[in-house]
Amino acid sequence: MLNLPKTKVAAVQAAPVFLDTDATVEKVCQLIKEAADNGAKLVAFPEVFIAGYPYWNWFMSPVEGSPWFEKLVRSAIELPGPEIRRVAQAAKAHGVHVVIGCNERNKNGVSTLYNTLVFIGPDGKILGRHRKLVPTWAEKLTWANGDGSSLRVYDTAIGKLGGLACGENTNTLARFSLLAQGEMLHVASYISLPVAPPDYDMSEAIKVRAMAHSFEGKVYTIVSCSTVSEEIIDTFKATHPQAETLLRRENSAFSGVIGPDGRVVGQPLIDKEGIVYADVDLSKCIQPRQMHDITGHYNRFDVFDLRVNRRPQQAAQFFDADSAVSFEDDDSDEAADESR
Repeated sequence: MLNLPKTKVAAVQAAPVFLDTDATVEKVCQLIKEAADNGAKLVAFPEVFIAGYPYWNWFMSPVEGSPWFEKLVRSAIELPGPEIRRVAQAAKAHGVHVVIGCNERNKNGVSTLYNTLVFIGPDGKILGRHRKLVPTWAEKLTWANGDGSSLRVYDTAIGKLGGLACGENTNTLARFSLLAQGEMLHVASYISLPVAPPDYDMSEAIKVRAMAHSFEGKVYTIVSCSTVSEEIIDTFKATHPQAETLLRRENSAFSGVIGPDGRVVGQPLIDKEGIVYADVDLSKCIQPRQMHDITGHYNRFDVFDLRVNRRPQQAAQFFDADSAVSFEDDDSDEAADESR
């Protein structure tokens, strides 16, 4: 007998305490409690919520922005580490799944950062992480590429859970690789990007991408987007007056939940801080797939062949005299142990 779960999900739309890791983690723990107290079993946070987005890349030269890059490096976190352990403890204390974006610092390369999503179970264990495959546009000044090892879906009590960060929700093959693993709950994490081209409606673009993934895959998409706080604007406006005009642009953040028919469930948030809640019933993914199951009967795998390289990429392999040992810059088993 097939029994698909029903659950309540929460999408956080908020700003971090800019480049203040400890204060942001405290805010995360408070928001987890608030969402759990309102019945949520999954709490989704924005892209690089711990502890901020490199907005300076969009209105400073690379030379001007370099000191800000150092500030970001110093506020970034390692996985595993004490900061994510606090978030995991909050998830366990309130019995919720958490997906949260962070600036992850490579512990073997002090200036190598990744745009990372961390998946945490209600028992406080880290399920895994996803490093953004390709930083978008000006972001290439900040983050390194992720690899295919993190294109994974997690089989949880609330359903098969996956996620991507911001612009890679436009990457058709990345999305298909998650759908092909049975994804039914997709977290799409974003930052408010008011510095986009003048005719670009960021909030509408976020919504359209989420609707496309949900409609194509017949899944629920939980969109969590950050906001631009007065603190962030004040940080830059004195030295770069054009930054204030850019960062105050409206229609730059969208958070909400999209159903398997591609329509918005409940009331989304545009620009302002808050938490969006929605009831999710995965049985509603069944009938739409009778028409279009793009990872099943509605495809031609004799015609199309997608191969995904999930081998971790690493800087070097070291071979000792007696044995060959491969050293990676992180270890997911260790991360899981550290979060307990």
